[in-house]
Amino acid sequence: MAQPLNLVFSFVSLLGVVAAQGYGSGSSCSNTLKPAYPAPSLAPGFEAQLVATNLTKPRGIMFDTQGRLLVVQSGYGLTSLQLNDGGGGCVSVNSSHDVVVDSSLNHGIEMTADGRTLYASNPEAVYAWSYDPSTGSTTSSNSSIITGMSTSDHTTRTLLLSKKVNGTLIVTRGSTANIDPIAEAITSGHSQVKSFNLLNQTHTYNFDSDGRLLGWGLRNDVGVDEEPLAGGIYTVENSVDQMNRSGVDIHENNPGEELNFLGYLNGTTYAQQGANFGYPTCFTAWNVSAIPNNTGLQLGSPFAIGDLNSTNNDASCASGTVAPRLTFQAHMAPLDILFNPAGTTAWVTFHGSWDRTQPSGYKLGAVSFATGSPTEPSNSSTALVDVMTNADNSNCPDQCFRPVGLAWDSKGRLFMSSDSTGEVWVVTESSGNGTASATPTAGPGAGSGSGTSGGGGLASSSPVKGGAWTGRERCSIGMCVVALVAALLI
Repeated sequence: MAQPLNLVFSFVSLLGVVAAQGYGSGSSCSNTLKPAYPAPSLAPGFEAQLVATNLTKPRGIMFDTQGRLLVVQSGYGLTSLQLNDGGGGCVSVNSSHDVVVDSSLNHGIEMTADGRTLYASNPEAVYAWSYDPSTGSTTSSNSSIITGMSTSDHTTRTLLLSKKVNGTLIVTRGSTANIDPIAEAITSGHSQVKSFNLLNQTHTYNFDSDGRLLGWGLRNDVGVDEEPLAGGIYTVENSVDQMNRSGVDIHENNPGEELNFLGYLNGTTYAQQGANFGYPTCFTAWNVSAIPNNTGLQLGSPFAIGDLNSTNNDASCASGTVAPRLTFQAHMAPLDILFNPAGTTAWVTFHGSWDRTQPSGYKLGAVSFATGSPTEPSNSSTALVDVMTNADNSNCPDQCFRPVGLAWDSKGRLFMSSDSTGEVWVVTESSGNGTASATPTAGPGAGSGSGTSGGGGLASSSPVKGGAWTGRERCSIGMCVVALVAALLI
């Protein structure tokens, strides 16, 4: 048996070399960037490639009309990356230059469809610049569009221009603390999402007093996008930390993070447009069994925190606030949502937890949509499909990617920033057969490995719900081959 066993171990060693060489680049890619942490895991049918490294806290990203990737580097400014495109996931940075150097810029970025007006935000204001797409440079100094947003704690101001209503800019603003009592007043401007008409603007808007209110009581809805079919506005919310109820600490698995529906900008009637979503008094149940006095609650139910009484109770939360459309595991920290053009999938980044015994989040996932709404019911615990995850969340946050911003390029490839690691990734299909061929039936670990580049775009892909495995549950290539060959030798 010596020779067959030597053959087995030689084969396993060879596969180990091939797997290492193939990670994140593929045999046809000249880009050899690799992360400094354990390789991410990809769902079957998907691959990922590092595009850029050594950035300063990259947050919001988007492409200009000439295919440059614009990146908000938090605490530095706005940078343009000119990319080399080798097809599929073989994308690398050819050159870069500063578009705006301003250390106050920290997250938000947007651009008009003609590519000639650029918007970015800091904790206080939204600014606009004239932009020349032929050179990738601004041609004016900044002008203040919206001001009056300074708060502590949650300081990002996400920006989104509606594709359904020309000249309408959506701005999100979070709370000034974990529990922000000021947000209880609708006039405060705290924890709200508003839209602003830029076509007929005659003065600098004040966030608190101007604009159209789309929703309030939204603790920190960093991610926002417009569903492309019906035009509905969806946000993803970071909910409260260190929660207790009736003297019991329930923060480990409650409250859930939220996918909220805020109605429409295009004139479609929605009775709950501009309504109260509950913060800072009402939150959303994820693990009902951990909540004291939980009669009548189910996953996705609004419930009250703190000491319950005649005014602070679950009944008042249920009758006086809007429940989320979907609920996600507690503390995963969703930071962006991006629909594919067909409206069949919403992609969501989860930055990751800091206050759970077992870290959660640190991944890119997808939610199935049809006719303008999620396909799963509001009490579903399985609506999210994991597509790109860290191999072992016990290494997080120090040895993990932490995803933030998402952007489609003109070929339907999905680009994703990771602020803590200073990176930009591109996620593609592994088949190379266009944008609609990948239909994964399980999350990472179901035989997909870490993935290599060379695939097509994701803009029409629809991930299918399945069982995501953790890195510890996966069979390694070498051990699987040993088992297979050993079985053949018996």
